[in-house]
Amino acid sequence: MAEIESLFVTRFYRAKLREFGTQIDEEELHDSCYAIMDDDEAGQEWCEENGYPGYTSYASLTDLPWRSPVFAAVKEALDKHVAAFAEDLEFNLDGRKLVLEDLWINILPEGGNHGSHIHPHSVISGTTYVSMPDGTSSLKLEDPRHAMMMATPPRIKDARRELKSFIYQKPVNGDVLLWESWLRHEVPANTSEFDRVSVSFNYKWE
Repeated sequence: MAEIESLFVTRFYRAKLREFGTQIDEEELHDSCYAIMDDDEAGQEWCEENGYPGYTSYASLTDLPWRSPVFAAVKEALDKHVAAFAEDLEFNLDGRKLVLEDLWINILPEGGNHGSHIHPHSVISGTTYVSMPDGTSSLKLEDPRHAMMMATPPRIKDARRELKSFIYQKPVNGDVLLWESWLRHEVPANTSEFDRVSVSFNYKWE
């Protein structure tokens, strides 16, 4: 009898940010995102110059955990989530650690999107979700083999989940999602009339 097995599994992590007991005031985190946006003139200018819909602090602020106590609490929680995911991935860190490299705010208004991309030079990337109103976009993940499937026929509509070319993850407020940084992903257009608010991050091996 023929044997068929799946090879080279791509792991994906989903949990509640508060799962490890870190107390984070979700309303304070939400308000802090907007307060920082209002004060971040350099970030607003970068978004305008680069055609970024809405606001991101990615290119302007690198010190959010120092700048705000609620972001310090977010970092404390994320450190634990990333450590748990790294253990599942069975990384040999050789006595070194995965440490936070970047942490930034994303506020996407109606129609705003973030095109397909990866996070070079990082090990684990992810997002925690602050405001996900009804109708807002999911996270879209791409099969990492996709670019090499030159002559592959399309999958049937009801193909098994692990065989689909794209997987959509629908997070809710308070979720944290993690993936390895080489995994290509995007945020399709926000179809809600309300802002989609999240905090994204990268961890590097140090």
